[in-house]
Amino acid sequence: MRVVGTMRRSLTRAGYCDLFKWRQPLHLSGASFRHLSKDEQPQMPPCDFEPQNYESLPYERILEIRKQNLSPALVTIFKKPILLHQGYMQWVFDSEGRRYLDLFGGIVTISVGHCHPKVTEAAQKQLGRIWHTTNIFLHSTIHEYAEKLTSLLPGKLKVLYMTNSGSEANDLAMFMARLYTGHFDIISLRGGYHGSSPYTLGLTALGFYKHGVANGFGCHTTMCPDVFRGIWGGSHCRDSPVQTIRACNCSPGCCEANDKYIDQLKETLNTCVPKKMAAFIAEPIQGVGGAVQYPKGYLKEAYQLIRERGGLCIADEVQTGFGRTGSHFWGFQTHDVIPDIVTMAKGIGNGFPMGAVITTQEIANSFARAQHFNTFGGNPMACAVGSAVLDAIEEDGLQNNSQLVGTYLLLEFAKLRDDFEIVGDVRGKGLMIGIEMVKDKTTCQPLPVEDMSLIWEDCKDMGILIGKGGLYGQTFRVKPPMCITREDADFAVAIFRAALTRHVERSAR
Repeated sequence: MRVVGTMRRSLTRAGYCDLFKWRQPLHLSGASFRHLSKDEQPQMPPCDFEPQNYESLPYERILEIRKQNLSPALVTIFKKPILLHQGYMQWVFDSEGRRYLDLFGGIVTISVGHCHPKVTEAAQKQLGRIWHTTNIFLHSTIHEYAEKLTSLLPGKLKVLYMTNSGSEANDLAMFMARLYTGHFDIISLRGGYHGSSPYTLGLTALGFYKHGVANGFGCHTTMCPDVFRGIWGGSHCRDSPVQTIRACNCSPGCCEANDKYIDQLKETLNTCVPKKMAAFIAEPIQGVGGAVQYPKGYLKEAYQLIRERGGLCIADEVQTGFGRTGSHFWGFQTHDVIPDIVTMAKGIGNGFPMGAVITTQEIANSFARAQHFNTFGGNPMACAVGSAVLDAIEEDGLQNNSQLVGTYLLLEFAKLRDDFEIVGDVRGKGLMIGIEMVKDKTTCQPLPVEDMSLIWEDCKDMGILIGKGGLYGQTFRVKPPMCITREDADFAVAIFRAALTRHVERSAR
């Protein structure tokens, strides 16, 4: 079974086809990774890319400059922060030449692969043609890209606004919803992340992003329908190959957990907002919140309730879009809904700073009552890169790869839940995966931060980079470039198993 789609052999970047030679069906059993002796190190899959020698500032000088000249709010991860030097497809290399399998994709930003040859070539060509012009002039790249991107959206979602980030996209969506409806109040889900600008902080419902100053007037939160950690949940709630271990007594065709969470939304509507409101915003799967999935049918019922109040429905696709969930190109499609506004960023540019808002002509017309201008949104470089990303997703079969490798990876991680008491939940869809860690499966109390960090460090030392998230930092986030292979997945699971085993041994001492 192939894990990537058919690729055009006309690509001229040297090494591109060679890169994929080892992305063929594996003749080695995954068991060669999963059944290792206690002291045996899993073997990292091969990579034919040779990084350049690092010849820039010394490591200690980098730390000095960061401390003296960069924002103190910038955090680094790991006890000894990694000084990254180069990246290629699913791999990154540090200043000392060590190679890591990047399972976090630059915080879910690298969609088609680090320095993907097609995207790199498109950027280089546009760089030699024209870097920048604002949209008071015509340039072909934004028009070509607008037509290509909006063709991938259903229904009347055909009008594109280009931004520079996901926060900016959500900021614009809020403004747009309020102008169109003539109302002000917006509801988001607790645990959701929608940006850290002063405007979007009202939507973001994670306390560690709050600064203790007034923000987000008119923004309200409702209970997150988390079927693992939430008050209600069962064993058939999620659109995922892996369900929770909670008991479920629902009759066929009924989800009691969904009904309860919808009741909570109704209570929010009846107590926190006026009879008419501006919008409801939700990620199809929560990202920073820890890959939290809602009961099937929740968003569909929520959208209906919001529209009855005159509000618009906004889908935040910053992390779930562009084929990452595997079964569909957009995360909202897995919920059988069509939003009024869609926001996107991160994977849209494979690391290039860009974002977008797509809405209907009717909503867009209401926004034209005054001038709206964005100096850098939709610049020629961004549009050339974004277009190449769409081409790469299609030509490399990356949505299908997300479905196949992502499902395989989820099922393999789920086996660890059976073997380790501290693995409480494994969830997700495609290559958007969360592994929630607990003290034990009886209480489901979050695994302490110190323990999470030790496992995290062990994974890094053995060659994989993963993220963390969740309200208590208790969830490992696995959201790699969509070009990873089944062989990479076996390596990742073997390393994670080894890290968990080490942790159990440490705890037993």
